[in-house]
Amino acid sequence: MTNDKLIDRKQQWAREGRLLTGAAGADRLPPGQRLVKDWPVLDLGEQPAVPPEKFRLDLDGAVAHPLSLSWDEFMALPQAESVSDMHCVTQWSRYDNTWTGVSARVLLERVKPRPDAQHVIFHAYDGYTTNVRLEQFDQPDVFLVHSWEGKPIDRRHGGPLRVLIPRLYLWKSAKWIRRVEFTAADRPGFWEVRGYNNNADPWQEERYS
Repeated sequence: MTNDKLIDRKQQWAREGRLLTGAAGADRLPPGQRLVKDWPVLDLGEQPAVPPEKFRLDLDGAVAHPLSLSWDEFMALPQAESVSDMHCVTQWSRYDNTWTGVSARVLLERVKPRPDAQHVIFHAYDGYTTNVRLEQFDQPDVFLVHSWEGKPIDRRHGGPLRVLIPRLYLWKSAKWIRRVEFTAADRPGFWEVRGYNNNADPWQEERYS
């Protein structure tokens, strides 16, 4: 069941431009953000349970070689560690998070997007979707991650697998990822059609459309 009150409140923030500061950010901390040491839990009211035996990740759409991976097949792909910051549109940031997962570029090399592929749509097990441009996905710090600080990502935070795009606000890093769809046309996702910015650059304070 979705948290309708939370969704309505965040849509109201978008209409009012709440949290916008117009201030300049520091080199590392985007404008309007505050540092935290914990990891706040934010979701739409559902935290799907996805056991390994039922996990499936599809990478398809405008690609030459679609993939459909079980959990074991995903874990057999080249794994890497990455350290990055994360920035939530609700104004918190956390520095120096250590992640483990598969880089976007490893996945791109395998599926080989077609020349007409310009966008990536993420589909989650809870029905959530969000969108980025292919060039935003095709970055060295973008991963599909299963571990945080050396431990499996908690279900509350999107485990067993979530997207990680550190250069964008965290709503673009979809939790409980089920499908990565490559498309020629853009298709705004859950928050983007509810008043949130399609680009979501924290340093430009692109919170709302």
